[in-house]
Amino acid sequence: MQTIPWGEMEWLNAPPSAELDGDDLVVKTGKDTDFWRKTSYGFIHDDGHFLGAPLAGEAAIEVTFRGHFQAQFDQAGLMLWAGPELWLKTGVELSDGQLFASVVVTVEMSDWSVSPISSSARGRALTFRASRSGDAVTVRYRIGEETGWRLLRVAYVPADAELRAGPMCCSPTRDGLSVRFEPVRVGPPDPQLHEE
Repeated sequence: MQTIPWGEMEWLNAPPSAELDGDDLVVKTGKDTDFWRKTSYGFIHDDGHFLGAPLAGEAAIEVTFRGHFQAQFDQAGLMLWAGPELWLKTGVELSDGQLFASVVVTVEMSDWSVSPISSSARGRALTFRASRSGDAVTVRYRIGEETGWRLLRVAYVPADAELRAGPMCCSPTRDGLSVRFEPVRVGPPDPQLHEE
């Protein structure tokens, strides 16, 4: 896989603070920021922080990060963005005191799914991977130095959608969530959904 230089990526909703520390990018979130569209809660939020670059054709992207998730709905991970009504975000989210691997898929309306993560993951590097092939995006993740990927979701994204992809973070109930992102990696898509 190849890394994308930070300078080749553009912000949607730049955060109050984003500073390079060696090769890593350390981001601090603004107040009450999120990405969500209507479902259950009724509101629309498009004010989360997303740093993206074009993701052309069939490809995979990996984002590795560490964060201090303390407040309700603190979240960080990666995002695929075609526009306000078509996007996917995946990563870690704190909900009701529990850390979850989370995916939100929005095709006009948002659809949220979660899977609990062990509390031992706190403070460790987390890597989320989105692999696009045809009209499907396969989302996987791993904790720390694990070699295997955990399948999290297979989601529909139109094959002709022009996507930008990269790190994402939000803090819907506060400000100042600190997240350290390692350089973003892109490469070929997964050869298949299931191992033989």
